[in-house]
Amino acid sequence: MKYTVFFCVGLIFALLSTASAAQKVIVFDSGKDLQETRIELKDLAEGLPADWSDSEVMVLEFRASSSQRLQLKIHTGPGPEKFSRVVLHPYAGVWTRAAIPIGMLSAAPTSGSDMASVGNRSRKGYYLGLWGPFVPLKAVTALSFAMEKPINSPRLEIRSLRVAKESPGDAVLEPLPLVDEFGQWIPEDWPGKVTSLDGLKAEWARETGKLNERCVDYCTYGGYKNTQARATGFFRVEEIEGKWWFVDPDGHLFLSVGSDVMNPESTTPVAGRTEFFRQLPPADLAPARRRAEIAGASFFTWNLARRFGETWREDWREFTFRRMDAWGLNTIGNWSDRSLWEARKKPYAVPLAGWRTKVSWLGLPDVYSDEFEANADAAAREQCAPRKDDPFLLGYFLANEPPFPQKEQQTAAMILSGPDTATQRALRKWLAEGDTPQRRKQFVDDAFDRYIQVTSRAVKKHDPNHLNLGMRSGGRPTEAELRVSRAFDVYSVNIYDFEVGGERMRRITELTGKPTIIGEFHFGVPGRGLAASLVQVKNQQERAVAYRYYVEQAFAMPGLIGTHWFQWVDQPCTGRFDGENYNIGLVDITDRPYEELVQGLKTTHSRLLEVHAGRAKPFSQKAATH
Repeated sequence: MKYTVFFCVGLIFALLSTASAAQKVIVFDSGKDLQETRIELKDLAEGLPADWSDSEVMVLEFRASSSQRLQLKIHTGPGPEKFSRVVLHPYAGVWTRAAIPIGMLSAAPTSGSDMASVGNRSRKGYYLGLWGPFVPLKAVTALSFAMEKPINSPRLEIRSLRVAKESPGDAVLEPLPLVDEFGQWIPEDWPGKVTSLDGLKAEWARETGKLNERCVDYCTYGGYKNTQARATGFFRVEEIEGKWWFVDPDGHLFLSVGSDVMNPESTTPVAGRTEFFRQLPPADLAPARRRAEIAGASFFTWNLARRFGETWREDWREFTFRRMDAWGLNTIGNWSDRSLWEARKKPYAVPLAGWRTKVSWLGLPDVYSDEFEANADAAAREQCAPRKDDPFLLGYFLANEPPFPQKEQQTAAMILSGPDTATQRALRKWLAEGDTPQRRKQFVDDAFDRYIQVTSRAVKKHDPNHLNLGMRSGGRPTEAELRVSRAFDVYSVNIYDFEVGGERMRRITELTGKPTIIGEFHFGVPGRGLAASLVQVKNQQERAVAYRYYVEQAFAMPGLIGTHWFQWVDQPCTGRFDGENYNIGLVDITDRPYEELVQGLKTTHSRLLEVHAGRAKPFSQKAATH
């Protein structure tokens, strides 16, 4: 076998010649913010057709040294070049066969009720982010692989590519298993990796011995003891001298700092891939909230049972409260364990559901139907009425990242091409007076307004005491999306970035007229078999720097009153239900805190009152990314 090596713009691109194909090796340069390598179709494999539209799958065999995400682009011609793009999240260090359906590469997804469910696709050995754009694959000319901010010179090897009419299936083409009995990634080692239960128990004991002091001297409801406003017995919001605040039930000013997904579970699907795991958790530790279609396992739960014994669930709950006190967290965020709510020890936010109708389009129910109004009233009665007298309830999130407000043309097209519904009839009547992209957009905007009005009215009817915290907009919300959100008490938005940004915040405040809470943000690092998250930093210390900068800069803004981290524990290295396997935990899968990040939380939370009041300057150091 002969080796020919080409050096090009900071990368190594090696061709290992064989009789039928050439193995490609790309080494991404850690000194670059973005590196993209293009490979012409003729150089990928002999006889590879340009027209992929009659094939079922693209079959790619590859190995990535890192779990850092890659952008895979499929370029087409002739004429002005276009491309389809997906984001490939590889399992690190293993040869993988990816059999990706051509339809997934050539057309925008049409299912899902929030942005993650629309865009994420779990696969065996990797997962995909369907970010787009998408074009028909009738004249493929080349593929390219791009990586933003490479860390430690990641290496990608490609040994074959073909298209096929029948799928051979996704597979990991390596000796198995991949995951040990603690839930850790076997193919990689790192400082602090658990090697014995005795060693892990010693680390748990050391942490327990240090959790004795409160980070911030909060009152019963998490407010600042030395402040006072009008007390109503429930949480409310008020603008005081140009700055917005939550006011807790006792009348103390309150800034919400919390974590989402505070659960004693971190579940990964098992069906069809039991060979990935050296040993599965005992059957009696099966996840309580298992999705009906997924047979899942939670190594995090197994580690909690090892730590606390038979009373692990109750002990985890009380230990979680101790951690919150020590770390300065005062709010139980979205999708958290109900036992934390029911303990009535910390303020909590409730995610509502039940607005769906028989037919929906990218999260938009059939809002003009009688069914929708009836469902909204019944859902609010069931979920809100029992909590209307609870002073620890911060408020309700009505939905999470509905995609349709930012996909108006696709949503309108789906309504028109679908079955007969009240919303379809309303759209046809509207377009009879003129069918233009702007009128289609206006219809979807008006439908969103109705969605908000009906659900908000139902919630207030069954619980007049608590705050409507909005729908947790995703990405960059449109102007119309912001304007119709005036029906909320608090506007909520998930901003995955290094900062909220002053101009973005001013626009939100101006168009909504409401204070704002960040429903989700996070920072992660590729490694330990985990992907970096939506916002990547260089290492664990930089996660702490990024947290301090994001949160303190945010609370320096007069309209910002809450930040909720996503999420409490790392996702499993083999992915959650949709494939995500991010390093985004305050604690890892073995229930050990990330000490650097936790110290960042404690320092930040001890300063927030002074920062928001304008008496202290926010932290100004930005995190290194690679």
